[in-house]
Amino acid sequence: MTLTGPPTIRPARPEDVPAVVAMVHELAEYERAADQCHLTEEQLTAALFGTAPRGAASDAPGRSSRGPAPALHGHVAVDGRDQPIGFALWFLNFSTWAGVHGIYLEDLYVRPAARGTGAGRSLLAALAAICVERGYQRLEWWMIDWNPAASFYASIGAQPMKEWVPYRLSGDALTALAAQGRGGPHTSGRPSG
Repeated sequence: MTLTGPPTIRPARPEDVPAVVAMVHELAEYERAADQCHLTEEQLTAALFGTAPRGAASDAPGRSSRGPAPALHGHVAVDGRDQPIGFALWFLNFSTWAGVHGIYLEDLYVRPAARGTGAGRSLLAALAAICVERGYQRLEWWMIDWNPAASFYASIGAQPMKEWVPYRLSGDALTALAAQGRGGPHTSGRPSG
């Protein structure tokens, strides 16, 4: 790592994918979940630089003929040799109450040797700037409850959302519920929008 000043933040490029995938695996190990992380370079490349999944809002009639936008976005913090030392992977969400988009930060990670350089703050500041420039209302993320980054997040003004409880449907439960939606009496088996 070569840093002679603050890290540079830029959108991720295809050549960054191997480093970002390695850092995703480092993050999973840090969060004691390495056995649950199966991300490959091919998957991340498709998500960042391919097209949105079939049926996504970007496939809706009236969208640009240039094709759908990627479903996932990424920014990297790079050192003086343009080598990634941290990343932020994010996608758009939408507040039906406010009627505007926001950014959901899926993962934020800075390599241990680069911590304390401002890379994490700079990555978050870049996403906050996107929110402000585009009129998005919020930037939000989940954090594992024992992560010491909680004090850093508080220092930038982020607040935990105690009144909201995350839910997840996956595995057999997801498959079972999907089976109920296929050809049932009140559904065509496909999402309407």
